[in-house]
Amino acid sequence: MSKFPWKTTLAVSALLTATAYAVAQMSSGGPMGMHGPMQQGDMMSQMHSQMMQHQGGMHGGMKGNMNGGMGMHGSMHGQQFAVTGAPTSPGQDAFGTIQEIVQILQADPKTDWSKVNIDALRQHLIDMNEVTLHAAATPRLLDNGIEFTVTGEGRTLEAVKRMVPAHVNELREIGWSATSDDLPNGVKLTILASEAQPLIKLKALGFMGIMVQGGHHQPHHLMMATGQFPMH
Repeated sequence: MSKFPWKTTLAVSALLTATAYAVAQMSSGGPMGMHGPMQQGDMMSQMHSQMMQHQGGMHGGMKGNMNGGMGMHGSMHGQQFAVTGAPTSPGQDAFGTIQEIVQILQADPKTDWSKVNIDALRQHLIDMNEVTLHAAATPRLLDNGIEFTVTGEGRTLEAVKRMVPAHVNELREIGWSATSDDLPNGVKLTILASEAQPLIKLKALGFMGIMVQGGHHQPHHLMMATGQFPMH
């Protein structure tokens, strides 16, 4: 392959022609000649520089194409970093929940700080974590429903005994047929099937699918933090 592509050759020829014309003008005393001998060297140097820049640009473009468009990939990669905004995730879900509640309280001029109890909310979030991740929930299929034996030890057991019975009350309020019975090592949760909650759905939801029913957790978190609702 030729060192210079045909477009570069044409450009070089054009620049050489212009250079020859400029030299002729200066030799014949034309308009360009009035700048004197010292300017001739500068003009020649400038034209040579422009020619080399043009040659370099063409050569760089050919090299980029031969490399399969890597220049474009590099540019896009750099742009990806340039448009990245500030991070928004707090890094931990309980931390983020508490942060959100505190921001709400601080933004409300009517907040009664003498009643605020953020630690109560923290303890409830620990309960939620224990029940969600560490409690054992063994299902037993009934003719018209499903029964879960929810057990745990230590801090997990405490969380089970607080959260499951309290959630049963919420389930009843939104139309579920639910009951709970205390056990030495946990709680028995019984959910009966209905037209709205058929048995096939109960089996699919399982223990945690039933525990997340309703939208009461979010407002309760704010109520707990402001002392309006007991921790469960």
